[in-house]
Amino acid sequence: MRKINTFWNWFQDNNKTIKNGINETPKNQKNITFWMNKNLGYYCKEIDFIIIFPNKNTDKTELIITANGNPDYFGQVINLVDKAPLLRKWKFTAFIQPTERINEIINGLDEPYILKEISLKASDTKFLSLDYDEKTDKYDIIVFLKNYNLYCDTKTLKQAIFIILQNSIAENSLFQNINFVQLAQMPNNNEELIHLYDFQSYIDTFNSYILKNKSVK
Repeated sequence: MRKINTFWNWFQDNNKTIKNGINETPKNQKNITFWMNKNLGYYCKEIDFIIIFPNKNTDKTELIITANGNPDYFGQVINLVDKAPLLRKWKFTAFIQPTERINEIINGLDEPYILKEISLKASDTKFLSLDYDEKTDKYDIIVFLKNYNLYCDTKTLKQAIFIILQNSIAENSLFQNINFVQLAQMPNNNEELIHLYDFQSYIDTFNSYILKNKSVK
C-alpha cells in the first residue's frame, strides 16, 4: 500500500509536466518517460504504462496501466488503478482495452505486430479450444500461426500472441478466461479453426450455452 501511495503522490506532483509532454521536445519527452518508468518500477518492475493524449472527442489525458498480458501481475495493475487519485484532466485505466480496428483485422488490412525479430498479423492467427474447466471458467487454447516453424516457441512469440489477444478482448479478460496457451503451426486445412479476433464472441456463445444447459437441469 505504501508503494502505491508513493507512486500516486509523485504522479500528482508531476501530472501537469506529464500531460504537457506532447508539446515537449523529443529529448524532454524521453526524460519524462524515463522518470515515469522509474517511479512505476519502484512499485512493480513488471508492469508498464501507455499515455493517450486528448483528441477532438475528449479533453482528458488517459493513463493506461498494463501487465503486458502477463496474468501474474494483473493484481498489481488492478490495485494501483483502484487507488488512483481523482484528477479532473486525467482518466486512469487498468489494462489495454479491445481495439476498435476490428473491421481492418477481419478484412486482413491490419498492420503486423512487430516485436524484435517477429512479425505477426492478428488476421493470420487462428485458435482451437483444447479444454474448458467448469470450476474456474477458464479455457486452454491452442493458437495456430502461419510461420510457427520459423519462429519456434519463444518468450517474445508468446508475448506477441498475448498482445493480439488483449487487443481483441480486454486485457484482464485473458486472466479471467484463459488458463493455458499452446502454439502450433497452422495446418493446410484450417477452415474449422476460429480466428483469434473472434475469441470474445466464442466465449460469449459458449457461456450462453453453459448457462442454458444449467437452467434446463
